[in-house]
Amino acid sequence: MDGFNIVMVIAIILFARLGVRLVKGYIKMKDDKKEKENDQTL
Repeated sequence: MDGFNIVMVIAIILFARLGVRLVKGYIKMKDDKKEKENDQTL
C-alpha cells in the first residue's frame, strides 16, 4: 500500500504540473488573441 501511495503522489504532482502549464498556455493564448483583436480594431 505504501508503494501505491507513493505512485499516486507522483502521479498527482505530474498532473498538477501539467495542468498549471496548460492553464498558463491557455491564458497566454487568450491574451495574444485579445491583442490581435485590438490591433485589428485600431
